[in-house]
Amino acid sequence: MSSQLWWYVARAGGIVALALTGLSVIYGLLLSSGLLDRHPSKKWLLSLHRWLGGLAVTFTGVHLLGLVADSYLSFGLLDVLVPLASAWNPIGVAWGVITMWLLVAVQVTSLLMRRLPRQWWKRIHLASFGLFLTGIVHGAMAGSDASHPLYVVGVVTMVLVTVFLTAYRVLTGRLRSTTRPAPVGAAP
Repeated sequence: MSSQLWWYVARAGGIVALALTGLSVIYGLLLSSGLLDRHPSKKWLLSLHRWLGGLAVTFTGVHLLGLVADSYLSFGLLDVLVPLASAWNPIGVAWGVITMWLLVAVQVTSLLMRRLPRQWWKRIHLASFGLFLTGIVHGAMAGSDASHPLYVVGVVTMVLVTVFLTAYRVLTGRLRSTTRPAPVGAAP
């Protein structure tokens, strides 16, 4: 077995977790914008969105396990759970720790969605955008694959799609609210 196995596990886990986070944000935007209308169904999109979010948590765990198990950089549990605790690249690693905690907050509140006030859930769920952004910053600052062309193309593509869908969602949301007909009997 290669002495670098855990390092490869950590790298792959982090890249896959970031990709899954980006895809979950994208599918959440597709779901909320109604861009795809009924093809595929909203129920299917919601299931896919939740599945991608759950997988992002799983691969974040794989990333952390790989880091702690790897002997080259010697990350301890505190290093991966507490921002700025790591001796190696403390700022870059802190971005990853913050990303992980945001992911936990979004996923836990999503599981408790029916028990939380809708406004609370929505505000916390909007942290998904920050979560995606902090994950990208973490990858750029601490990731050894951040300059690889495939990584760059993948991240840039997900960012561009996210920006487009967010703009579409905001603009169509405003248009919908301004073009709704006045209630019957309302004064002009």
